[in-house]
Amino acid sequence: AATGMNHRSSRSHAIFTIHVERKGADPADVTRAKMHLVDLAGSERAKRTKAEGQRLKEGIQINKGLLALGNVISALGDDKRRMAGGHVPYRDSKLTRLLQDSLGGNSRTVMV
Repeated sequence: AATGMNHRSSRSHAIFTIHVERKGADPADVTRAKMHLVDLAGSERAKRTKAEGQRLKEGIQINKGLLALGNVISALGDDKRRMAGGHVPYRDSKLTRLLQDSLGGNSRTVMV
């Protein structure tokens, strides 16, 4: 649906998850992996989009999710905060909760 800033705006994030499992000759030898392919909706200022009603609410939620993702990435990138057992705010949005296992811990994250 169009907004004042983008004529072909989907106004949503998309997450495609791929699960891969490799089994070796030994039944106990199993390797599992999960990969998220994520397409994030862009952040737009409500005033510039001229959105109203439901479109405005969608834009607000998208911006909240992007802010939460930025806060998580910032917390993970702050070595001093992380070493002190600092809180990483994964629970602040559905987006960061879904991506939690891919952002921290034993994972590799690439952004393009």
